[in-house]
Amino acid sequence: MRQVVHHVPESHMNAYIRFKLALTEDNPAIKPYDEAEWAKLPDVADTPIETSLTMLDALHDRWVRTLGGIDEAGWKRTFQHPDFGSVKLEGNLALYAWHGNHHVAHITKLRARNGW
Repeated sequence: MRQVVHHVPESHMNAYIRFKLALTEDNPAIKPYDEAEWAKLPDVADTPIETSLTMLDALHDRWVRTLGGIDEAGWKRTFQHPDFGSVKLEGNLALYAWHGNHHVAHITKLRARNGW
């Protein structure tokens, strides 16, 4: 569970930066990251879960403020992903909404199964 909790703010941080790049540059090329390798870094083992939850709350606050200012044309802006090609912000937001819910479901099921 620790890895999942730390993974969500890392993933959403990358998505937030991709949004900002797409809003300020013309179809910028983004760099993917190796989630499995990030999970092996010491901060995943050493950081309290509460720290990542606080980070996620603050990040989502900033991201929501950014999203609220995007006009119709802005939602059509894109970034270039090396594996998926041109990605529209409107589709990427749907992906990350699903992503958060997906991992919350993992944690909720694990809590129920283990009686936490």
